[in-house]
Amino acid sequence: MNDIPFLTPLNPEQQQQAGLPKIWPLAMADRVRFNEIDMLGHVNNAAYLTWFEKLRTIYVQECGLTTYDQKNDPRIVIRSGEIHWKKEMLRNETYIVTARATAYRTTSFTIASEIWAGDLRATFSCVCVTLEPDGSARRPLAQTFIDHIRTIDGALPASSF
Repeated sequence: MNDIPFLTPLNPEQQQQAGLPKIWPLAMADRVRFNEIDMLGHVNNAAYLTWFEKLRTIYVQECGLTTYDQKNDPRIVIRSGEIHWKKEMLRNETYIVTARATAYRTTSFTIASEIWAGDLRATFSCVCVTLEPDGSARRPLAQTFIDHIRTIDGALPASSF
């Protein structure tokens, strides 16, 4: 993974070169930093959530759901999430975080993410809800966003969240 650019969306060829078992709509590489290590010498659990969240915010922007204009764009909040740690990570390891939408409803959608560093290190699934900019009510997902996640990600309508 030495030739993989950091903090830049990876194209399918770069994802394949990095050893990902499948191509993701969004994948970005980075390296574990010293401040992400805990007293036991491995990555602190909170760092994984930061990595997932960082990619999620880029994902919703790249999919056209938001430009982060606080006056007009929906407020996107996580309703629930579940993380599974598969294997510890250590200082200076290079990793790739991935994201794709897997399901959607009228005002919510599910994002699946993984962290890879040669092998699978963690998975995260979260349900995101779109609200009006002032948070007063739920806002329906834009049809352009639904079309994007159906076409690019293969997301399907969910029966219930």
